Amino acid sequence: MKTADFDYILPPESIAQEPVRPRDHSKLLVLERDTGALKHQHFYDIGDYLRPGDLLVVNRSKVFKARLLTQDPSDVEIFLLRPDGDYWVALAKPGRKLKVGSTVKFADGSACDVIGKKDDGTVLLDFRKTPEEVLALTDKIGEVPTPPYVEKKVSDAADYQTVYAKEIGSVAAPTAGFHFTPELMEKLKSQGIGFAEVILHVGLGTFRPMKTETLEEHEMHEEWLDIPTETLEAIRQTKHKGGRVISVGTTTVRALESGITHGFTKLFITPGYRFKTVDGLITNFHLPKSTLIVLVSSFVGEHNDDADWGRRTVLTAYKEAIAKGYRFYSFGDAMLII
Repeated sequence: MKTADFDYILPPESIAQEPVRPRDHSKLLVLERDTGALKHQHFYDIGDYLRPGDLLVVNRSKVFKARLLTQDPSDVEIFLLRPDGDYWVALAKPGRKLKVGSTVKFADGSACDVIGKKDDGTVLLDFRKTPEEVLALTDKIGEVPTPPYVEKKVSDAADYQTVYAKEIGSVAAPTAGFHFTPELMEKLKSQGIGFAEVILHVGLGTFRPMKTETLEEHEMHEEWLDIPTETLEAIRQTKHKGGRVISVGTTTVRALESGITHGFTKLFITPGYRFKTVDGLITNFHLPKSTLIVLVSSFVGEHNDDADWGRRTVLTAYKEAIAKGYRFYSFGDAMLII
């Protein structure tokens, strides 16, 4: 399929610049994936569309302060992605300022060595520290890595975390979970709705845009995941009793559908994919021509004989959301696809 087929026009004023408060007061667009029917609600109404025995699976990965600004060479933005053995994989802008074999210095006196550059545009850095020590360093000198379309810095780092975030490792938040509050989660549990957790540390695989002409040409970057035994058992019990597994976010979908319980995944879900685990999806509104809008389109169209049904239905839903004043992207409103 053509990447351009997943494009749409979004007015700049539709891009959310800050979260709604309280979080569960965001809008909720409910999409019935087999019919394309739409309903307009608020996120605190989500329990009306869930049943006792359903299981919500969340990604408990926590964002770290992955954005660092160099002092020497000056004004290079380093965006740490993940550890790779003794080194760190990172993006650098402008990358031409970082020479292999050189040392990069930061304002606090810390430094790292440039070990190599990869064909995918990433660089390898050696901080001569353990991953835990590097994360402690970024917590002191780094910045919250909010997306470029969020024009102002996040003053409260908690705004860019889910309330259930635990395991540090993501460079972008699993934003579908932003809409949950502790109070809403307790209310859903009291309705007989279960919760389970996975970890997928968000990296390039999730947020890097597709630049190829076709989906088939796009290569996903790997992201690390872990699915606890307790979650696997909760899913098995839910399915056995006739409940539905509802994924909170596309990152959770990729973890659950990866076919592994621990390690790296490069899964790219495209139209025609048959979902093995996920029965419903809570998600935000995604960027044009992104792997995420492709995943959502694949889920919507899974049971339709028309291979293009999912894409058309999602773009129609997005068009209505724009017309109704929904807020898009990371701090924006939500969809429930069921």
